[in-house]
Amino acid sequence: MLNLERLRTLDALARHGSVSAAAEGLHVTTSAVSQQMAKLEREVGQQLLARNGRGVRLTDAGRLLADHAARILSQVELAQSDIEAQRGRVVGEVRLGAFPTAARGLFPGTVAALRASHPELRVSTREMEPESGIRSVIRGDLDLAIVLDWSNKRLPVPAGLAQAQLLDDVTDVALPAGHRLAGRDEVDLAEFADDDWVSWPEGEFCHDWLVFTLRSQGVEPRIAHTAGEHHTQLALIAAGLGVCVAPRLGRGSVPAGVVLVPVRQRMRRHVYAVWRTDADRRPSIRAAVGALRSVAADSA
Repeated sequence: MLNLERLRTLDALARHGSVSAAAEGLHVTTSAVSQQMAKLEREVGQQLLARNGRGVRLTDAGRLLADHAARILSQVELAQSDIEAQRGRVVGEVRLGAFPTAARGLFPGTVAALRASHPELRVSTREMEPESGIRSVIRGDLDLAIVLDWSNKRLPVPAGLAQAQLLDDVTDVALPAGHRLAGRDEVDLAEFADDDWVSWPEGEFCHDWLVFTLRSQGVEPRIAHTAGEHHTQLALIAAGLGVCVAPRLGRGSVPAGVVLVPVRQRMRRHVYAVWRTDADRRPSIRAAVGALRSVAADSA
């Protein structure tokens, strides 16, 4: 009889590609991963891992069993969903992840609502970028992630994930109070051809979107500063060090010396929740989506 936890360990190895990454994803030690794999090899009577330089790789038998493990674990998830759905009670644990402004703008109200309505449900939250959130849901490290894309640049959502629209988040441009355009009711992006920009870190989805969007308006962006937190970006604007995009969700108070001006082109972020389709019938997922939609409606 194959042990489910050992199959879960093999599945994590196949998805993460290394013992250390699998251990991190499973929240166990590397020694525990190695021990589980050694026991699984004894159970099946075949070598599942082979040395590959300083790391390991799956053997042909390991890849074959890993494919079966993924399907078995998916069926287990479906069985758990069906049992929860039949029971009808919102219990157990639900793990949520979101990009920073969504975490700030949506999580406090959502978690408070779930606690009040479903006291037997344990809710945990993490802050992470959209791509990481999607990967974590696929791996099973998260139950639900809040992600985003833009009206002119979509974020690919892999097959096997369900999604629910939460809100469209309008985005303004933040300017120093002394900027030549600070008194305008609206601005065009093309008017910032000579300005320095404050952006998200290079390689993040929103950084790539900003570069793509400015270039589509004939502006070659001069990105002088990068910061992952909007409050840090706004502090740089207050110091007169450039301009930046300022989404409204989770914005909070704006520092003195910063002016927010709407953009004529109406830049919008589409904010939505994603979860695995094999968990679609879980009452905890449905409760979390319902609470997120209610809080998002109040935030829009």
